[in-house]
Amino acid sequence: MTQSPSLVEQGLSQQHLKTVSCANVLTLAYQSLGVIYGDLSTSPLYVYKTTFSGKLSLHENDEEIFGVFSFIFWTFTLIALFKYVFIVLSADDNGEGGTFALYSLLCRYAKLSILPNHQEMDEKLSTYATGSPGVTRQSAVVKSFFEKHPKSQKCLLIFVLLGTCMAIGDSVLTPTISVLSAVSGVKLKIPNLHENYVVIIACIILVAIFSVQRYGTHRVAFIFAPISTAWLLSISCIGVYNTIKWNPRIVSALSPVYMYKFLRSTGVEGWVSLGGVVLSITGVETMFADLGHFSSLSIKVAFSFFVYPCLILAYMGEAAFLSKHHEDIQQSFYKAIPEPVFWPVFIVATFAAVVGSQAVISATFSIISQCCALDCFPRVKIIHTSSKIHGQIYIPEVNWMLMCLCLAVTIGLRDTNMMGHAYGLAVTSVMLVTTCLMTLVMTIVWKQRVITVLAFLAFFGSIELLYFSACVYKIPEGGWIPILLSLTFMAVMYIWNYGTTKKHEFDVENKVSMDRIVSLGPSIGMVRVPGIGLVYTNLVTGVPAVFGHFVTNLPAFHKILVFVCVKSVQVPYIGEEERFVISRVGPKEYGMFRSVVRYGYRDVPREMYDFESRLVSALIEFVETETEEGEEVSNVRRKKEECMEIMEAKEAGVAYILGHSYAKAKQSSSLLKKLAVNVVFAFMSTNCRGTDVVLNVPHTSLLEVGMVYYV
Repeated sequence: MTQSPSLVEQGLSQQHLKTVSCANVLTLAYQSLGVIYGDLSTSPLYVYKTTFSGKLSLHENDEEIFGVFSFIFWTFTLIALFKYVFIVLSADDNGEGGTFALYSLLCRYAKLSILPNHQEMDEKLSTYATGSPGVTRQSAVVKSFFEKHPKSQKCLLIFVLLGTCMAIGDSVLTPTISVLSAVSGVKLKIPNLHENYVVIIACIILVAIFSVQRYGTHRVAFIFAPISTAWLLSISCIGVYNTIKWNPRIVSALSPVYMYKFLRSTGVEGWVSLGGVVLSITGVETMFADLGHFSSLSIKVAFSFFVYPCLILAYMGEAAFLSKHHEDIQQSFYKAIPEPVFWPVFIVATFAAVVGSQAVISATFSIISQCCALDCFPRVKIIHTSSKIHGQIYIPEVNWMLMCLCLAVTIGLRDTNMMGHAYGLAVTSVMLVTTCLMTLVMTIVWKQRVITVLAFLAFFGSIELLYFSACVYKIPEGGWIPILLSLTFMAVMYIWNYGTTKKHEFDVENKVSMDRIVSLGPSIGMVRVPGIGLVYTNLVTGVPAVFGHFVTNLPAFHKILVFVCVKSVQVPYIGEEERFVISRVGPKEYGMFRSVVRYGYRDVPREMYDFESRLVSALIEFVETETEEGEEVSNVRRKKEECMEIMEAKEAGVAYILGHSYAKAKQSSSLLKKLAVNVVFAFMSTNCRGTDVVLNVPHTSLLEVGMVYYV
């Protein structure tokens, strides 16, 4: 099936998919197989192996195998199909999904904005709509709780960051376990191959995966969907073959009675083994996170009618094979493949592992980009790898960091069972975060009845807590890895958010009065020079302290002065027509303006292409449409003169004035605060991308003003 570029672009935002045809939905469903389901479809490589890696033993009556398959079937049906496909996919934010989409909805509906430069005019954005104004009693109670307890808003942010960091930990473990599990199949045909060589081959593939990231997903994405399709078809056909050949009675395990029998006969060991069962639904969160690249309907169609039945047949066939080959439990997937098709399936499995790795790596780039937009991660270099497909980005620092972590886990553990224990804890943590956020969304945004919300929380929360508790038991056997990774990332995110918030508070408290600066002009010999001066600031009102520091040391500034605030708003996207908000600073004769440049959390500001011309056009449009009192003829003449002054100033040159500020904790601060601000935050500020690099400011026109912020 041919993938048209126009259709790919059409699939990038759900708001454009209201009236798509059936053919378009099917095409998007096909394309989603290569982007969304790579991680989920490779789970059969290691689920049974990890589940039976502990003390759980197999008996002749096959009750354990039937019980495990029953758990896999019902977990897949209840969590993946009912929770995610039927419920969670409906909680989109203007077509976008994921943890940040849920958090963004809550911030808008419950007024929980963590961005300090939020303005009321932001709520008039077309993508900011908060639906019907009606408020139910329970939603009012929840909103009131957050308003009365500001610390609860910070706790919610930490909770969201926890889920986000676990998702990043998932991106370290997915390539590792997928590639190593796929490659380990070669030992069946080459029994004398030492484990070290298997690890080396896996590491080479991992290095290759991360090395090609800079070329962009779109360069190789056209083969992703066929690979995933071939993989799912092959494992489902093998599943049907194994079911018929080895044990057709496995179909009876679809009954939930076998889950009860399994737990009754195995006890604690059966409960602990559920940490392996949950690996069958790794990747379901990706369905929701990648919602913005496709339509909700296309994802539902692909999962319900193709992915779901294929994977259930694969798990059923492997269980049927295991019921007759107990000794092959640790190599059950490859042992169950018929001899004539072993090598083709092995090759497809390796490629499928690459596709699954690509999906989570790309998702991590998007997550980090969103964190940067919400001031929760140090500034990094973001490169657009496609001029046509929005959202395909590459972050060099994150890419190489992930590669090093993947190689460290692969070389350090060398055991897919331990990796599976770590993987399970990361997956269940993210699912629990989504369930809790969905409970708040159902209350505040959807305004559902209390009984409905409690039923959702109790039903799905209890299932996920059961799996989470089993994974927690495995912390000493690999489960500590995602905890360590997530705590490290969370510390980085929280300290960065804390430091930037404190710097903004310093700016707000030390704003300078423009009248005071202008009144000081004669005494310090201040002059106006030709050109346009762009003063970058985080403030949306007032004059930043860094500008006052600048003019008192160098008493001259440009004839046209524009205070530019590039800020993020808690919506996914903002159209170009709503990008700039222009206003005046002081009287007209001052020639000073403020330009607020707004981006959504999914918007990645491309290199500030033709920014000067766009800004000047916005200034001229503002001047021409500005309402004035007085005679119409004289007003028109004054507007023309001011527009000419702006154009002449642009011809004279544009200078960029940026603050190069250093945050330091006050002497009275606690030791912990001094450590966080003076050491950790200072280290990140020094080593992250500078504001001039992020904004692509030309160095020949750059003026940096140094200043120390005592926070």
